[in-house]
Amino acid sequence: MKTKLLILLIGIGMVGCKSPEPRKPIKTVSGSYTNQSIERYKQLVAQEEAFIKEILAQDTINNYLISEQGFWYYYNTQLPEATEKADFGDVVEYKYNIKDIYGNIIYSEESIGVQTYHMDKQELMTGLREGLKILKEGETATFVFPSYKAYGYYGDLDKIGSNTPIISTVTLINIEQIN
Repeated sequence: MKTKLLILLIGIGMVGCKSPEPRKPIKTVSGSYTNQSIERYKQLVAQEEAFIKEILAQDTINNYLISEQGFWYYYNTQLPEATEKADFGDVVEYKYNIKDIYGNIIYSEESIGVQTYHMDKQELMTGLREGLKILKEGETATFVFPSYKAYGYYGDLDKIGSNTPIISTVTLINIEQIN
């Protein structure tokens, strides 16, 4: 009897020591929703950029430059003799405003005030962060940011809606070089 019990316990022990097998998912997702979302976003970006180009083509006064980062700008005040641009870690003081694509003021320069920013060490709207890197101390430029360089899908949760391109005139007041 003891031997039968011992054999039974050894048999249970052998079955119980089996390595765990991974469970198979109940439902698999093919990724088609993600692919459709990407395609919708690409179409949205293409439509938005075409719309911005139409608006810019109507402005015959200013000569718009296209940045490598995907936005347009022109200089209101350009200082060719200035050489220093803000670099990683530098502290900059600047002022700016925000307008809709038709030039209507959303946030005025006075309501925003002078801002201080540690280059690439603080959160800042993507387009504005990249625009500050273009400017030299004392320069002013007007930037046209597509929504993905501005406030994107969510907007600013106040006055700027979802997927809204914006125009911003930025003046770089001071650069404090940090080496």
